[in-house]
Amino acid sequence: MLHYVALSSASFRADTLLASFAANSELGTAARALAQQCHGLLPGLHRLSFDQGRVLLTLCIGETAPLLREQQFVTDALMLDATAPGEAPWDGWTAKALARQCRRGTRVTWADDGSNFHERLSSCGFTWGTCSDTTSTLRCGEFNPHWQQKTSRAPWREPTVTPADCVVIGAGLAGASVAASLARRGWQVQVFDQSATAAAGASGLPVGLLSPHVSSDDCLLSRLSRSGVRLTSQAAHELLRHGQDWAASGVLEHRIDGSAGLSPTWPQAGLEWSRPAPPDVAAAAWQAGAATHTQLLWHPCAAWIKPAELIGAWLAQPGVQFRGDAHVHTLRRGATGWSLLDRNDQVIGTAQRVVLANAHSALPLLLDSAALETDLSAAAGSLPTVYGVRGQISWATHTTPEALPFPTGPVNGSGSLIPRVPWHGAQAWFVGASYQPDTMTEWSVEKNHLANLGRLQKLLPALGQALAPAFESGRLEAWRATRCVTADRLPMVGPLHDDPSASLWICAGMGSRGLSYCVLCAELLAARWAGEPLPIEASLAGALEARRCRANLAVDAPSIV
Repeated sequence: MLHYVALSSASFRADTLLASFAANSELGTAARALAQQCHGLLPGLHRLSFDQGRVLLTLCIGETAPLLREQQFVTDALMLDATAPGEAPWDGWTAKALARQCRRGTRVTWADDGSNFHERLSSCGFTWGTCSDTTSTLRCGEFNPHWQQKTSRAPWREPTVTPADCVVIGAGLAGASVAASLARRGWQVQVFDQSATAAAGASGLPVGLLSPHVSSDDCLLSRLSRSGVRLTSQAAHELLRHGQDWAASGVLEHRIDGSAGLSPTWPQAGLEWSRPAPPDVAAAAWQAGAATHTQLLWHPCAAWIKPAELIGAWLAQPGVQFRGDAHVHTLRRGATGWSLLDRNDQVIGTAQRVVLANAHSALPLLLDSAALETDLSAAAGSLPTVYGVRGQISWATHTTPEALPFPTGPVNGSGSLIPRVPWHGAQAWFVGASYQPDTMTEWSVEKNHLANLGRLQKLLPALGQALAPAFESGRLEAWRATRCVTADRLPMVGPLHDDPSASLWICAGMGSRGLSYCVLCAELLAARWAGEPLPIEASLAGALEARRCRANLAVDAPSIV
């Protein structure tokens, strides 16, 4: 795999990129591939994927100093150009920050702008030689300080692990995406699930929406959701059949509470993610009964996806093996890794590393294993509070002919509607999902249908009224499961013990946003194992740390406000 991390002080548009390389036949093809993914480049980090995930570009937009603070990897080569348009003069702090990203022997190329920045680099441990291209103003050298290197940027610089064998427990969105990310980096991954088939739990919903969250202050959840939508969309584009398994349909958001959602100062680049609905999309929603005085937002990068198809594609990747009917009751640590035991204390698997991606079952497994591994009890106590939320989707196939006021594409807000999805040779519509804590007496199928009807009547009143007879007849199809939700609505990703080479990790708690979070969390976990650049800012990654409830947790990254 090749990682390229690029820092740019200014955002740019895809059409500007294409225009810059229109006359360059050698780079034109690469520019077009890049332009396809260069949308919505707001300040922050953006992970772009090429060559089936083997070439990864982490594009960082914004001021140099804050962006460098967010980096937590060691680089092999630096290419510096302070003459780029809009680039502010670099200072001594920038030189020190660059040095912290280097190992002894890191190569450096400096496009000399006539300043003394190369002297500041020299004082930070860089030495200079002669470039092969003597006609340019380039300076070439390497990082070779005469002092012993030290770093205090733990905990994000875990020891890099050589790929070996790994077991992932859970074959839903979380587990399958982790397995695929690790296998792409050379791991041999077995995915265990207590069910006979994959996607048997909450990840097995017939179809779901992949859509960004919006907020007037562009909060943590909004920023994470955009990163997740970008990564899952890349995976769907690469692995699934468009129009059959997924569709980049866009999603209309009906903000029934009347709030605007977006900040009044929402930047131009953000409009490629979310913007006021265009007239034709809004008109279709109004026909379905959306109130004309409420806010309609359009998310052009959003999509619908059949999660089971995506999970199946991940489990079919080279290096991944699925094993169903495998109920792991306890874990036992040995000299070379972990043993997985069933209820009869029989070993059903071994691996150097284990990842818990089994939603509600992760905590009971940790507690059942605590008698053998006492530190797992402390690990369980440092995780966020997790609870279950039951949900049901109501759906039916379209009749022919049909005159109901369905909108042209998916709508969310109060629940969601996906109006047309290919389904076993027909077209189906889906409404949901109901929302009920699992501490309550479980509702009947009929009560869940009526709860979904109530949400639809708020979302699209005219359509809700037209579909009321179908809901009240009891002839609708239903799919139901229980989501695993953390108290702060953020997933858990990270090691479960403090060993410098921690070998037991968790990736779980994605709630109703499994499609948005799964690839992001998988790539974050895999990057930490491999010592790679993180797919998001270190400060955002810190908010997802699994044991974030430890009283003494300290992440060396900017605080989140």
